[in-house]
Amino acid sequence: MEVKARTIRSLVNRLSSISEQTQLDAICQLRLISKQDPDSRSLISDSGAIPILTETLYSNSQTAQENAVATLLNLSISNRDLLMSTRGILDALSHLLRLPSATQSSLQTASATIYSLLLVDSFRPIIGAKRDIVFGLNEIIKNPNSPPRSIKDALKALFGIALYPLNRATMVDLGVVGPLFTLVVKDGRVGIVEDATAVIAQVAGCYESGEAFKKVSGIGVLVDLLDTSTGSSMRSRENAVSALLNLIQSGEKKKIVEDVSDFGLDVLLEGIMDVSENGSLKSQIKANDLLSILDQERVSHSG
Repeated sequence: MEVKARTIRSLVNRLSSISEQTQLDAICQLRLISKQDPDSRSLISDSGAIPILTETLYSNSQTAQENAVATLLNLSISNRDLLMSTRGILDALSHLLRLPSATQSSLQTASATIYSLLLVDSFRPIIGAKRDIVFGLNEIIKNPNSPPRSIKDALKALFGIALYPLNRATMVDLGVVGPLFTLVVKDGRVGIVEDATAVIAQVAGCYESGEAFKKVSGIGVLVDLLDTSTGSSMRSRENAVSALLNLIQSGEKKKIVEDVSDFGLDVLLEGIMDVSENGSLKSQIKANDLLSILDQERVSHSG
């Protein structure tokens, strides 16, 4: 253990070398060690590497950026508190996300690092308050040239941000609703559609989402997902149920139910019934709640 600790201290010392090549070699070695040896992560973090790696995200070297952010991702698995307490860590990740010259690998890894930090409940309001981070993640899912893995990692990070209710209005304000529905309608890759609908379901849980969904015909898209003839996956349909329920519960209930019903109640009810019978236990409860609301509204309408 002492040999390992000495090796790591030596590498961390080299991060401050005046030679860029020496710095890069040290970062690459720390990345490899932190990936292959979980026990090394705390040693690296405690040796003062995190502030230097954070500063490296501003480097002009794409290779240095890639390896530094990958090392931070590895360290975050075991040392989330230490990362979050590092001055400027979120600003540095935000910078990388919005950097035009950043490689796809760096963007993907920055998104994954943010998602890793979001696994801690108390960090969600802090990260969600950084509008530049939401903006940067949104740019990734908007970009038609973003590879699937980058989009999936950005969606996971957005999902983590949306889990904190007060972040949802900010996400709507920064325009995430349109790109999310565009992915659902135009992407077609099952995993991405499922991840996008998971974020949509969370974002639907704020008053501001009602108008935003209407602008992009979002309710129609959700109803289409619930049409059993469209071949949507069960997870996408479960998310559609959750989104419609959240939308109704957080907005103008009567108006939203009317909008939902306009898209064909019979097809919609059939899809919700399918989720209530065949979905996960949590989704069955939500489907039954949605059926109850729609049924009440239909009775009061006919009365």
